[in-house]
Amino acid sequence: MAKYVFVTGGVSSSLGKGIIAASLAKLLQARGLRVTIQKFDPYINIDPGTLNPYEHGECYVTEDGAETDLDLGHYERFLNIFTSQANNVTTGRIYQTVINKEREGAYLGKTVQVVPHITNEIKRRMMELGTTGEYDIVITEIGGTIGDIESLPFVEAIRQLQWELPDEDTVVIHLTLIPYLKAAKELKTKPTQHSVRMLSQEGVRPDIIVCRTEKPLTPELRRKIAQFCNVRQDAVIESADQSTIYEVPMAMLREKLDLTVLKIMGLAEYKEPELSRWRAFLDKLKYPKSVVRIGLIGKYLELQDAYKSILEAFVHAGAVNECQVQIVNVHSEYITPENVSEKLGGLEGLLVAPGFGLRGVEGKITAVQYARENGLPFFGICLGMQMAAIEFARNVIGLKGANSTEMDENAADPVIDLMESQKTVTEKGGTMRLGSYACELKEGSLAAVIYGTQQITERHRHRWEFNNRYLGAFEQAGMVTSGKNPESDLVEVIELPAHPFFVGVQFHPELKSTVENPHPIFVKFVEAAVVHAAVNRVPAKKSDTVNVD
Repeated sequence: MAKYVFVTGGVSSSLGKGIIAASLAKLLQARGLRVTIQKFDPYINIDPGTLNPYEHGECYVTEDGAETDLDLGHYERFLNIFTSQANNVTTGRIYQTVINKEREGAYLGKTVQVVPHITNEIKRRMMELGTTGEYDIVITEIGGTIGDIESLPFVEAIRQLQWELPDEDTVVIHLTLIPYLKAAKELKTKPTQHSVRMLSQEGVRPDIIVCRTEKPLTPELRRKIAQFCNVRQDAVIESADQSTIYEVPMAMLREKLDLTVLKIMGLAEYKEPELSRWRAFLDKLKYPKSVVRIGLIGKYLELQDAYKSILEAFVHAGAVNECQVQIVNVHSEYITPENVSEKLGGLEGLLVAPGFGLRGVEGKITAVQYARENGLPFFGICLGMQMAAIEFARNVIGLKGANSTEMDENAADPVIDLMESQKTVTEKGGTMRLGSYACELKEGSLAAVIYGTQQITERHRHRWEFNNRYLGAFEQAGMVTSGKNPESDLVEVIELPAHPFFVGVQFHPELKSTVENPHPIFVKFVEAAVVHAAVNRVPAKKSDTVNVD
């Protein structure tokens, strides 16, 4: 049977529970243990699939087509494994399951209540992956902050599992904030004490306190936290700010978080952590030999989490190319034919991001035209690929009425149209083309060269597709449809052979990029940007992300 680690958060949201959970999992995995992570979110939506990115950031899609929390992206990027629907559970899904069972008569004669019916379903799902025999340790991250009304049933479920299972089978890690008061010039532990007291009042005893802090914790502060939070002093872990999230596993290794967890669990059969590939990645990440500026054309740029997987895929690809990828955020809503040269001039690459809806699409089309006409390396993802098709149809083929029926139901030339299987769909949640699908690449195409094979699978999240009625016109004009789904004939990849690098994909390659397996399209795109920078001698300096309105 597996053992269980629960990660809760206190004092403030956005402290990085997902990164701490993923870092611990990475260290345990590096020691030879079989580990997985799951996220329990307290919101009542069944999944984040219908949420605006401003509400919840990126919606991450797994191989099996589950629309999940973006933290699952961190889990996959750190562990280099696939997650699934079972790795993300919401309050909405829990209640839906219990209510369906009640309607089916599973609780005949019983009053259905939060305790035991809701908490029993939570516990079942918390232990589901652990009962498969595939894992030694299951780490469960609880969304939200201790004290939130929404998370109380999850906390109660943890309390019951602490009581039901042997002491060494559960570990509770509580992540809190140790604020630094500049006026007093000292770190304050009182918020952590109150957070732990609140957790204890719910019956849950934390075994480890992880302290997010801007300043180092002194031995005296560690002793104080241990004393008032009722944990051992070596179970007070410092989590200082890092230059990148990928430094956190090494910081947790120095703090011996993994060893503390193994000690509490009574596990002695483990090896020294094998982290050579991780260290090599960090070396390349921290000491790049060049810098390139790549424009990210999107419409949710006010919240960087909306494009989290894309940004991390650039980090991975940059390290492979020993290059710092400097992302220049360009809001598509403000791009016009008159200012496009000003906004995109000086860039070494252009990525047009995915999205939904009419807002900002004309700006994206204008940006694509600029990249195509000026030989600027271009990469379009999902909607970005569709915008590339529309731009080509309008400005090369001459179909001035070309558009997507998502933007204009009565488009004169619907080069992008609703998928046939989607035309009878009325419900919005979980009904898109989701998850992993096969794609066959054309022999000799740039896509086939990039992947090194003609048979690939990639993850999807869309309703609209390239309209094959226009396929002949596109190919006659020089656009190559280099990737198709072998069953549906859906166009998956388009490219322009006459261009230095011009690739659009209907799928989401960013979702499969990890530290140990950077996605090949991102790697080659960054490589093309490096070449473009060298040829055009565009000066670039190391700096933080630039925003261009």
